Amino acid sequence: MSLNDIVYDILSRMPVKSLIRFRCVSKSFDSTITDPKFIATHLNQAISLSNNNNNNITHNGYLLYTPHLSSPDTEEEEELHTDVYNTDHTPTEVHTVVYNTDHSLTEVSSFEIPNVLRGANIVAFCNGLFCLANNSEKYLADQSLYLWNPSIRMFKTVPTQFPDHLPVSRVTFGFAYQNNDFKILRLVCFASGGAEAQVYTLSTNSWKKYEISLEFLNGSSINYICSSPCLFFNGALHSMAYKNNQEFILSFDVDDGRVRGIMLPQNYVSGCSEFLAVFKGSLALIVFTDEVIGENDVCDIWVMKEYGVSESWTKKCVPMEINANLIGCSVNGELLIEQTSHSGVHIISFDSESLNEENLGIPQTRDVIYTADFVESLVLLNGADVKNQAED
Repeated sequence: MSLNDIVYDILSRMPVKSLIRFRCVSKSFDSTITDPKFIATHLNQAISLSNNNNNNITHNGYLLYTPHLSSPDTEEEEELHTDVYNTDHTPTEVHTVVYNTDHSLTEVSSFEIPNVLRGANIVAFCNGLFCLANNSEKYLADQSLYLWNPSIRMFKTVPTQFPDHLPVSRVTFGFAYQNNDFKILRLVCFASGGAEAQVYTLSTNSWKKYEISLEFLNGSSINYICSSPCLFFNGALHSMAYKNNQEFILSFDVDDGRVRGIMLPQNYVSGCSEFLAVFKGSLALIVFTDEVIGENDVCDIWVMKEYGVSESWTKKCVPMEINANLIGCSVNGELLIEQTSHSGVHIISFDSESLNEENLGIPQTRDVIYTADFVESLVLLNGADVKNQAED
């Protein structure tokens, strides 16, 4: 291995913050660090390291949130915080002294959000990039979309000349990284009936549309898609969808554009609110029902033990307040919930085995998402149509 190869390998393992500084060392370093092949190599190294860390679980994932500002006219800067959700089976001294709980939160970073992105909602976070959507015009075809890399303080406005040929009644988004490329999925329901999938690919900076055609629909069309962001699992983005009174899970393969329907259990009963999640490595449907056990409301946890096989659904009922929104399921299978009570809105963790519930102490948020891993990357560095946050 040559000296240049050794330097290249070392650089590919360095933190993003260090690499940004190293660009000033020499023209050679700057050329290497901004090269698309190096950016891809660095990201793959970061993903590999993150996967290795997840195999040796030292934490329970990450919560990313923006605090709720006191009023729309406030001049307070909007920031995005990243907290590690710790398991603390072997707590460090800092965790023990500062938080002293088995489910402590340790802030690892906070990022100032660019001015143009303030007011946009987080769709998802994936391998160093946030996807955000401006939901003020939620059902219109000119909805704004953004990609933002806070580690390098750069963002991109996604071209939104959507290939809509009919008036749109319902839109939902998904975000994923597959085959070394980032993709945004836009699922569209048309006012006149029918639906289609539209996919934006970062590497080509373009959109492509796919027809949604499912055999079990028997020629009829999807007439409703859940507005919650799609769940990425097993190489596909998933959303709850409806055909007349039939409810099912719509699965879109971001690699080849295949669309399939996943049937719900035969004895499934819909609830007040439904959320797709990954529960202990399996596709799951969390349902807050209007059933009652004793004095408590009921949450149904449906888990698909074998992906795509409708006969493999299993059900567990646990007592839970229904006035809640699911943020996600932690690596260890705890439900992370935004719950509203007489004392305000709280983010809690709920263990479906022990039924233990704990307030995580996060202040009231505007946006909050959960991710199993938090990877920093150089993606968008010197990319086309990318803006520096400092110039915003």
